[in-house]
Amino acid sequence: MITVPDAFAAAAVTRAGEAGRAWIRDLPRIVEDLCAQWRLAVDGPVMHGYLGLVVPVNREREPCVLKVAWPDESSADEAAALAAWDGRGAVRLLEAQPELGAMLLERLDYTRSLDDVEIAEAVTVAGRLLRRLAIPAPARFRPLRAAAEELADSLPERWQRTGRPMPRRLLDQACELATQLGASAGSLLVNYDLHYQDVLAAEREPWLAVDPKVVAGDLEYGVAQLLWRRLEDMEASGGLERHFRALVEAAELDYDRARWWTLVRCVDYWLWGLGIGLTEDPARCALITSRLA
Repeated sequence: MITVPDAFAAAAVTRAGEAGRAWIRDLPRIVEDLCAQWRLAVDGPVMHGYLGLVVPVNREREPCVLKVAWPDESSADEAAALAAWDGRGAVRLLEAQPELGAMLLERLDYTRSLDDVEIAEAVTVAGRLLRRLAIPAPARFRPLRAAAEELADSLPERWQRTGRPMPRRLLDQACELATQLGASAGSLLVNYDLHYQDVLAAEREPWLAVDPKVVAGDLEYGVAQLLWRRLEDMEASGGLERHFRALVEAAELDYDRARWWTLVRCVDYWLWGLGIGLTEDPARCALITSRLA
């Protein structure tokens, strides 16, 4: 049986309490049962992200990875999105059991990501990939309109709870924009968590996306994390505005809509980050909003 990494186990317990502890206890058996069901042989050390455990495996000499994530709506949406893309711009889904948060995926080169690429090239690759993944959204995915309504409703209370970290006018602007933009949102499948560490090198294509978080709406909603993830690199190589425009061009976006959705998402992430004790990312969001507001 596999051994669950201590850091991953501790994070699950912190996040979900006794339910997380029980899930961690069951994980080795879940992985063993899936390996038997899908005829897999473990052939490498266990890795993990924030929500998911990743086990390198082979199936009849085909290198794959078995991913088992905390079973919730986002893990089910991940499998459904990967199935919809069918390997076009994203890692290929080979098998899935959404009720267990389990997926068998093709193996990519996890030692090489867009995070290692010079920022100008990385922005262009990410922007083009963002556009390529923007297919018409199947009916099952949550509409951005609903997400934006909930966001506009929640921001004022979260602003109060985190000590009013930004001017009230910026908060009000974000709430108003979320309501307005959400009401007219489109219906594309948008990976709003596409970032440089989640674009890995591959053999059948140069770069493929992994670990998507999706919504049905405007592609412009998927820009913000590509700014705050490598903001210092952008500032050191021509500035935020230059790279923002390059991203808009590569992804074929509406500039103003991308600007306003980015402001909304930065306010949202700023408050979320403060709520869980982050320090650097809220400061990045403050800088981005100061340039865009």
